[in-house]
Amino acid sequence: MIDDFAKDHLHGQLRRIREVLVWKLDGLSEYDVRRPLTVTGTNLLGLVKHVATCEAWYFGEIFDRPFPEPLQRWQDADGSDLWVTPDESREQIIGFYRRAWEHADATIKELPVDAPGHVPWWPRPDVKLFNVMVHVLQDTTRHAGHADILREQLDGRTGVRAEYEEQIDTAAREAYRAKVERAARAAADGG
Repeated sequence: MIDDFAKDHLHGQLRRIREVLVWKLDGLSEYDVRRPLTVTGTNLLGLVKHVATCEAWYFGEIFDRPFPEPLQRWQDADGSDLWVTPDESREQIIGFYRRAWEHADATIKELPVDAPGHVPWWPRPDVKLFNVMVHVLQDTTRHAGHADILREQLDGRTGVRAEYEEQIDTAAREAYRAKVERAARAAADGG
């Protein structure tokens, strides 16, 4: 009984956070979804591509249910899964992500939570579906947090979901930021 509850809960959380990650792209130009916003080149569309690739591998090969399309390797030394070439469209990347999550959803639905899998690059490679669900949910949530910060840098929009997004009060934000800045400077100056 608890197995079904845990599996359903984790799956529901994963479904919600996927939508949040894709929502972070809404209304942005092609340049803004692709441009590097950190010194390591992190960008919004690259995060979506990376998470899609991870889901396709983790819910595919790990459980002998290969993703039906050819997959590039991920986490290559060149970081090719973390950025998008000019030949890859936003629609292609989002479409790939949606196909990856449909494949993942089928794996999650069809296998019991204790179904065995094998992740050869993990220190303890023999895993259960539960382990992979937690790992992918954690990784996707982490990247959605990155996306939230990147989006805030671009246009000030924040929020965990579209329906909770509030109107931006620039004056209130500036006052709050100034308050935090004063506190940081006071601490740095010894109080």
